[in-house]
Amino acid sequence: MSRGTDLPVLLPAADRLAERVRREREVGAPIPQLRARHGVWLAGILVFAAGVAEAQTGAAAESILTILLKWTPLLFQGFIFNLAISFLAMAGGTVVGALLGIWQISLLPPVRAGSWLITQFFRNAPWLVLLFFCMFLLPFQIKVFGLVIPLPDWVKATFGLALPVMANVSELVRGAIQSIPSGQWESAESLAFNRRQTLWMIILPQCVKRMLPPWMNLYAILTMATVLASVVGVSEVMTLTGRVLSAEGGRTDLLVPFYSYILLWFFLYCYPIARLTVRLERRFAVKS
Repeated sequence: MSRGTDLPVLLPAADRLAERVRREREVGAPIPQLRARHGVWLAGILVFAAGVAEAQTGAAAESILTILLKWTPLLFQGFIFNLAISFLAMAGGTVVGALLGIWQISLLPPVRAGSWLITQFFRNAPWLVLLFFCMFLLPFQIKVFGLVIPLPDWVKATFGLALPVMANVSELVRGAIQSIPSGQWESAESLAFNRRQTLWMIILPQCVKRMLPPWMNLYAILTMATVLASVVGVSEVMTLTGRVLSAEGGRTDLLVPFYSYILLWFFLYCYPIARLTVRLERRFAVKS
C-alpha cells in the first residue's frame, strides 16, 4: 500500500514509477522526458540561428561561429563560476536541510514546529525574492574577533540559493524517514536501541538510497537556477554574455546564437545528471 504524501518526489522510486504509469494512462500519452535528441535540437537551433544571422549581416561581417569561438574562453569561465555557486549552495543547503528534516520528526513540539515553519517558509518563497533579500539585507563585510571578512556579491547569491535548497532537502529527509515502515522503529526499540541510535544506525542509512535520486534532480534544478544571480549583479555566464554582446556593438543577430550556445552548455551538463537519476531510481526501487 502506498504511503500518502503531497510530494510525489518523496515517494519511493517504485511508487514514483507506478505513479508515472498511472498518469500516463490518465492523459492517454507518455509524459515527456529529457532525451538526447533534445540536445541535438538545441545544437541544430544554434547552427540555424548562426546561419540566419550571417545571411542577414552579409559576408563582410565577422562570422557568428568565429565570434562564438573568440568569446568561448571568457564565457566558459563564467559557466564554471555558475557550477561553483551550485556546488557551494547545494553543500550548505544539504547540511542544514538534513538537520531541519530530522528536527521535523522531533518529539519536542517547539523543535518540530519551528523546523516545519522554517522549511515551509523558504520552500514556498520565490528564489529570486530570496536572492534580493540576501543581497540587500546581508552586510558587505562582517567582523569576527577584530578580523574583517568581506562578503562579495557571489557569496550573498550563494547563500540566497542555499535557502530554498535547504527547505527542499528538509522535506526530502522528512519524507524519506517517514517512508520507512514503523516496524523498523519498533524492532529497534525491542533491541534496546534508543531513538538517536535507531535514527542514525538504522533509519537514515536506509533513507540515503531513497533520497539520492530526488537530491540529484534538485541539484540539476539549482544549477539551472544559478543564472538568476545575473539579476543581482554577479559576474556569471549570463552577465558575461550580456557584456560580450555589448562589446560586439549590441548586434541583435547575435542574441539567439549566444543564448542558444549557453543553453546547450547547461543541457550538456544537466542531461547526464538526469539520466543518472533515472538509472538510480530503477536501481534503488523499493521492492513491494
